[in-house]
Amino acid sequence: MSETHTAVATDGQEIRLYVFRPEGAEGPLPCIYHLHGGGMVLMGATGAIYDRWRRELAATGLVVVGVEFRNGAGRLGPHPYPAGLEDCATGLKWVAEQAGELGVSDIVVSGDSGGANLALALAKREGFLAAISGVYAQCPFVHGRWTDDSETPPSVAENDGYFNHRVMMQVLAEIYDPGAAHIDEATCWPSRATTADLEGLPPHVISVNEVDPLRDEGLDYYRKLLAAGVPASAWMNPGLSHEGEILFRAAMPDVYAANVRSVSGFAHSLGRRAGR
Repeated sequence: MSETHTAVATDGQEIRLYVFRPEGAEGPLPCIYHLHGGGMVLMGATGAIYDRWRRELAATGLVVVGVEFRNGAGRLGPHPYPAGLEDCATGLKWVAEQAGELGVSDIVVSGDSGGANLALALAKREGFLAAISGVYAQCPFVHGRWTDDSETPPSVAENDGYFNHRVMMQVLAEIYDPGAAHIDEATCWPSRATTADLEGLPPHVISVNEVDPLRDEGLDYYRKLLAAGVPASAWMNPGLSHEGEILFRAAMPDVYAANVRSVSGFAHSLGRRAGR
């Protein structure tokens, strides 16, 4: 079962929210609040990949909400940071306020690549901790500088050209954050987070792929979470390129299915941990 809702941001922007719920489900269910990939610049929530992803997750007994936030470029126009993050915050507030009507218990914020950036940034945003039970970030795109080896983790050079390219990543960063005006802000580039920024956050899962230029920045963020005392786990998918576990369902159905089980299992486990 799917529905479309609209939330209105403080600047009047209307944000589409695509809500999926399993047929015949009873009682409050955990919710995945999903933020799509594309480096905060490309793609959209209504694409076939993400429509399928939300439906697959909902079938495991979840309410899944996809957010059509404003990208740094695209059909909604050029909207650099922080427009997309503000849209995601508006949508999350709406889901939290409508939790009873939607049949939602816990909310897990999840995203892939650029969506993982937004998920991690949203968790740090002041005033939102009470609404978020957990965060699941896949292949997070969080560093902000990828063309200078002196500033980048080893995997950027090691895996450059395996589906993802460092120059392309830098172009996306410059569109999202023109002139690197916000390069040191943790809600724009989460890798800049300090221990103080991360303390008190809910449980996190960080998933990275072996043959991905972004691999090491995701693992570095995981280590920061641990240093801040945040309940966190991380793993690396061997042999996979950037987002291979989401994008290549037809080629690797077993990998895709395992990924669905992992995200769903995390959401369900939070409810069990809280006794719901």
